[in-house]
Amino acid sequence: MADHPKDDATPRHAASGSQRTALVVSLICAAQFVLQLDFSIVNVALPSIQRELGMPAAELQWIVTGYALAFGSLLLAGGRLADLLGRRQVLAAGLALFGIASLACGLAQWPVMLIVARLVQGAAGAMASPAALSLLTTTNEEGSARNRALAMWQATTAAGATAGIVAGGLLTQYLGWRAVFLINPPVIAIMLALVPRLPAAKRSGSRGGVDVRGALLVTTGIAALIFGLSSGQQHGFTAPATLLALALAVLLSTGFVFAEKRSAAPMLPLSILAEPARRAAIAAMLLIGAILAGYVYFASLYLQKVLGFSPVVTGLALVPSTATVVLVSTLGTRRLLARFSIRGLLLAGLASMGAGQLWLTQITAGAGYPAAVLPGLVLTAAGVGLAMPTASIAITSGVRAGDQGLAGALFTTGQQTGAAVGLAVLATAAAATSGHSGSLVDGYRLSFLITTGLAVLAAIIVALQLSSKPQRVEAEDQHADPDGSPAAPTAAQLGEK
Repeated sequence: MADHPKDDATPRHAASGSQRTALVVSLICAAQFVLQLDFSIVNVALPSIQRELGMPAAELQWIVTGYALAFGSLLLAGGRLADLLGRRQVLAAGLALFGIASLACGLAQWPVMLIVARLVQGAAGAMASPAALSLLTTTNEEGSARNRALAMWQATTAAGATAGIVAGGLLTQYLGWRAVFLINPPVIAIMLALVPRLPAAKRSGSRGGVDVRGALLVTTGIAALIFGLSSGQQHGFTAPATLLALALAVLLSTGFVFAEKRSAAPMLPLSILAEPARRAAIAAMLLIGAILAGYVYFASLYLQKVLGFSPVVTGLALVPSTATVVLVSTLGTRRLLARFSIRGLLLAGLASMGAGQLWLTQITAGAGYPAAVLPGLVLTAAGVGLAMPTASIAITSGVRAGDQGLAGALFTTGQQTGAAVGLAVLATAAAATSGHSGSLVDGYRLSFLITTGLAVLAAIIVALQLSSKPQRVEAEDQHADPDGSPAAPTAAQLGEK
């Protein structure tokens, strides 16, 4: 009889845990949706912003570039801060700062005010995104629960990107460009009201504090790279500012590696990269990021400049690809992971992405959307739905709880850096080809051919590296939990399952 209360409490405890997990997944996916939305929602509003604020073209591009530069360069630092200071606290701070910056964007009266506010938005996103992803991975145990949560994360990422194009057009057309930014604060306020209900994970003291030198080196190095690539795309890769920025990126990145090797409390412990399987997954994410940025960018340009679609119709034309990513991620990938290896699913996803990009190389000036564009979009999207959640599992698997923020930042940084590098290279190649032949379509076809090659290269890397044996030091030293509990399976072990 004495045991009955305990038995009755067990279902209630399980139900409470299930509800808390559902809240974590829902809130974090909503935060990711908003962050991803702001990457694309502003693009449609740029002409209206330029007219009202009188911005020259050279300044206008910084509304987009400034956000991407701050976000991409600060992700690793944001991920480490989440591990050290508490993920819930850093998520709340990032969301609050994002809401304030969005308000400043919507109320901006001068170009410099808008650009600075966009930089702050990007920095806030770099705090919130890795904190959110690490909360997702630490709340859900490795296996089917985490696979399902990561699939939903990737689905909301894809949905946010496409919704931004459609919502940006609608808001700008009917409410004005300021509504693009002013829609964020009320949504952020609702999220902040729910944040205290998230689990408050213990702070990680294993690294002894913030590695300020490493954070500065990696942040300025990535910022220099993104700035150099953006400058190269705008002014040419032989321009002095471009060459200086790219040289500085190489110098700072080299200095970061040497500094981390000598640091007693490194921001990015190099042992986390010792496992070939994790390196392969990060390399795949760099290439996938380039493919994603390129195919959405050039498909949008083709639909508008060649087929004559309006911005809103272009966004609607991309909805099937978003729906495909959502369905494959949430309904397909998590079930397939229970039957097939990470290596197999990554290769299948990359093969589908490559096939989709190859299909798009056949576009012509007189082609129609249903036959020339839609199959390529859907094939690519199906590959994204398979590859992205699988890559996120490969990168975060086996990483101890105290480093999950950093692991999430590695995943997102790989995607964002790949997108910046890929888009700069693809845009330059497409512009050169179009200028030489006088045909926009020739340039777009070349970009899709290059992304096809990137998918093949990523598949080769995955095929070779994900069959490697895990490093013993990684399994024993890097992934052992502080309480002495057994280490989680490594990515290589999962890849060979």
